[in-house]
Amino acid sequence: MRFLFCIFLFIYFLSTQLAFSSLDREIEIYKNIRCLVCQGQSLNDSNSDFANDLKKIIKTKLDNNETDKQIYKYLVERYGDWILFDPPIKTKTMFLWLIPLLTLIIGFYILRKKISFSKD
Repeated sequence: MRFLFCIFLFIYFLSTQLAFSSLDREIEIYKNIRCLVCQGQSLNDSNSDFANDLKKIIKTKLDNNETDKQIYKYLVERYGDWILFDPPIKTKTMFLWLIPLLTLIIGFYILRKKISFSKD
């Protein structure tokens, strides 16, 4: 009888651990996806109809054992890179990623020239 109780207890703890890890995974995906209605909020923070519908879609995909990569790929194909809070670097968007660096370099160059003129 104790053996049966131990097995039941083990299965219970294992199932709760799997449920929590699944919920953690779901919330992590919600935090990485932008609500297109609220734009400044993640799905996790938003309560818009769009966010709720997208949460249902993501939950269904997780229940169907799709990987995070497959879920993100589906969302990007459907809504574009804008839906991701951390969009990938692509060759066509490389200039957008380099603008802050180029601005900083040009600013330091102008500042250096201005300082060197004032010393003369």
